[in-house]
Amino acid sequence: MEFFDGILSIRSVVFLMLSVFAISALGYILGRIKIKGISLGTSGVFLIALLYGCFCYKKLSSELDAAFVANALKIVDNLGLILFVTAVGFIAGPNFFSNFKKNFKSYVLLAVIIIVSGGLSCVGCILVGSKFTDLSSQEFTAVLVGILSGALTSTPGFSASKDAVGEGLDGAVSVGYGIAYIFGVIGVVLFVQIIPKLMKVDMVKERENLVASDSKSEKKNYGKKIIEMDDFGIMPFALAAFIGIIIGSLKYKNFSLSTTGGCLLTALIFGHFMHFGRISVTPKSTTLKVFRELGLMFFLIGAGISGGAKFADYFEPIYFVYGIIMTLVPMIVGFLFAKYVLKLSILNNLGSITGGMTSTPALGTLISTSGTENVASAYAATYPVALISIVLISQFIVILFG
Repeated sequence: MEFFDGILSIRSVVFLMLSVFAISALGYILGRIKIKGISLGTSGVFLIALLYGCFCYKKLSSELDAAFVANALKIVDNLGLILFVTAVGFIAGPNFFSNFKKNFKSYVLLAVIIIVSGGLSCVGCILVGSKFTDLSSQEFTAVLVGILSGALTSTPGFSASKDAVGEGLDGAVSVGYGIAYIFGVIGVVLFVQIIPKLMKVDMVKERENLVASDSKSEKKNYGKKIIEMDDFGIMPFALAAFIGIIIGSLKYKNFSLSTTGGCLLTALIFGHFMHFGRISVTPKSTTLKVFRELGLMFFLIGAGISGGAKFADYFEPIYFVYGIIMTLVPMIVGFLFAKYVLKLSILNNLGSITGGMTSTPALGTLISTSGTENVASAYAATYPVALISIVLISQFIVILFG
């Protein structure tokens, strides 16, 4: 029996590896297609993964070990997140603290505005939608807070919502999350491309202004020979990810930074100091670019296949509408607030929006659209505040209506 289990495991691994590479290839082809200058970019991988999840997940689970498939997808998803956010932390690190200090109030206020707007949208949908649903108040609230976390692509918010509603209703949260996650990803990705075109932004000028603003945080020359642990800087990258995972796993009263927050925080610190003593803790820029893109790809595949499976099983048109509302309202409110009240530049504005919406794929798209990785600083500044806010807002809504 163990022999056949071994054969099954090998077959499962090979088939999933083939699936991952096939989805990647087709996704990047799709992402290259442009319509009036707008493209999905790496999020094309997400769309292909969704289709794969819709049409192939059940068959895959029935022919292979279902538990193995589910766990493998979680590994792909989490590995992707770790690679991506750690790379982003290193990239943003050198400019993050000076930028954050200069715009501290703006970033904190904007992140709170975005999440509160999303929370109020969720409350509005609950109040209106509860009159037209056959679900109980507790079930409907569970679905809606799941939709909120999906609309904001927030895994910590998703986890907090499941904990808040309890075991009996956590499945309803998963349904809402899986449905709303689709537009939550694609909506923000398209937003950061469409807005600069509608505003006829001179991207070259904006990029130069942003780079000039951040150029003050240059590497310091201490006159000592820095020791590189390896040619690509993989050791410091792995060390930052290792420490970040440990920090993210720590909990206080059911709250944690999560793996994402822990890795981002650790990489920001490593990226800021760049070396401890004579030991370099800064990976090569080429290494960071590769890990950033590879991580984003893995994350979108894992999340896309799982989301596609849930989408096919539980889709209700009105839930998708709720998800669109909860994505668009906070995004638009945040953008207008940053533009007219905080007076942020367009790239800092959009970078902050991707962080406030906790949208990992949108940051990747914005980096590609803007042509500079300096936008990652604004993302990193708003992301932690948004992370905490969505967890608190989700739990508050469950207490209020559940």
